[in-house]
Amino acid sequence: MNTLEALSRSLDNLRTHTLRSALSILGMIFGVGAVIAMLAIGAGAEKQALENIQKMGLSNVIVKAKTFRPDDLAEIRKKSPGLSLRDVAGIEEGIPEVAFAGPTLLLNPYRVAGPFGRSEAKIKGVSHRHAELLPLPLEEGRFLDLEDERTYAQVCVLGPAARRDLFGWEPALGRTVKANDVWLTVVGVLAASEGTGPSASAGSEALDIYVPFTTALRKFDRDPMDSPLAELVVKLDPGASAQDVAGSVTGLLTRLHGGVNDFEIVVPEALLAQSRKTQRLFTLVMGAIAGISLLVGGIGIMNIMLASVLERTREIGIRRALGARRFDIRFQFVVESFALSVLGGVLGILAGLAISKVVASSAGWPTIVTFWSVALSSGVAAAVGLASGIYPATRAASLDPIEALRYE
Repeated sequence: MNTLEALSRSLDNLRTHTLRSALSILGMIFGVGAVIAMLAIGAGAEKQALENIQKMGLSNVIVKAKTFRPDDLAEIRKKSPGLSLRDVAGIEEGIPEVAFAGPTLLLNPYRVAGPFGRSEAKIKGVSHRHAELLPLPLEEGRFLDLEDERTYAQVCVLGPAARRDLFGWEPALGRTVKANDVWLTVVGVLAASEGTGPSASAGSEALDIYVPFTTALRKFDRDPMDSPLAELVVKLDPGASAQDVAGSVTGLLTRLHGGVNDFEIVVPEALLAQSRKTQRLFTLVMGAIAGISLLVGGIGIMNIMLASVLERTREIGIRRALGARRFDIRFQFVVESFALSVLGGVLGILAGLAISKVVASSAGWPTIVTFWSVALSSGVAAAVGLASGIYPATRAASLDPIEALRYE
């Protein structure tokens, strides 16, 4: 018996018992579909997390001001003013591995209005070199420059979502928006970044409005108890160790702040390594859980094949009596088991792709179906199918022809 003949006989038998065959491959369908969907979700989450971390700048060290309760803040301000321009100068002058440091003020205006209505945008006061620290691609216009900073210019750069809120799809360059009681002229609009998911916390510049930090300090009101700066982004020289610089920055700021721990250090490079490690662990765990479904599917196929051997005992006896070898009987049942697993694997791939699409569209979470996840799941499904068919096939081949002919 050649392979094509065995496959033809297998498909005829599967068609004869359509419902039984369908039920036997459900486990394989769910297993393969779960493996592909979980690995796609994991890959999408990893890509999103890595993009968000990379938006923070892998060659940067970020210093963030901590928030405190009002009662605690009053006592802390007696010793430390919080992050300030003095810290910027101290870091640039005191740490040789630092190229420069960029200050960021975070303002929460009660009203930002434009020709088309209001926006929930936040205003960030930043240095003219802020675009060198973080990736902020422009769609039109320009970013802030040194002259804006020196003259306390009332200009701004809009994030894409803020632009839509304030101007719709009309041109925004050269027009004005009003933030509280301050009129700002739009000199640039940021380009929209690729799709964001639930994990997109870093780099969420779509609703930001950037103004010169000198303008933010002079022309916008703020609580005097708040830290003057929300964060500092420290740009490192090429080849400098982010971990070493982070230690130096911590020691320097601790002295400048009178020993008060009112800041925290974020090292994107370390976050990236930790995120990759976590995502690898997540992928392994999810793949292992989904692999259990494949094992259950294989057990289902073995159970059906054993029942098929029992049901076709007389047929096996007749074929042996007509000259079929043990190898032919064994080969026939192995091919049937393999056909079941391959069919379940193909349907499982379609199910996995469908689940990934549903997750991506309903949850807004990016999913990435990779070739290796499809190859892995389908390969494991085929291997499980072969392994599940070996024992039933061996049992069928070992039947005594005389006893098989007498079986009713």
